[in-house]
Amino acid sequence: MNTAIQSVHFDASAQLKEFIEKKLSKLDKFSDLIVNAEVILKVTKPEVSNNKEASIKLNIKSGELFASKTADSFEDAVMQNIEALEKQILKVKEKSQTK
Repeated sequence: MNTAIQSVHFDASAQLKEFIEKKLSKLDKFSDLIVNAEVILKVTKPEVSNNKEASIKLNIKSGELFASKTADSFEDAVMQNIEALEKQILKVKEKSQTK
């Protein structure tokens, strides 16, 4: 899967990018519908906790799926997004199988 990672107002570490790509690659096992992924990382209100926001847009053959979560770390936010996207992918697969 082709993945574009954009970090807003900071440079994401290579380690963070590898983590995101590794976790996103696990979505491939759910569906071959995924064309590519766009990830946007940003820090909201630096002085508070729970301020790391990750948004993931999956472009799939029949449209797009989107999830956005905020957590204490980008890793947590990405994991929450992956869980949400897994559910969305399974719903899309169910719909396509019932047609």
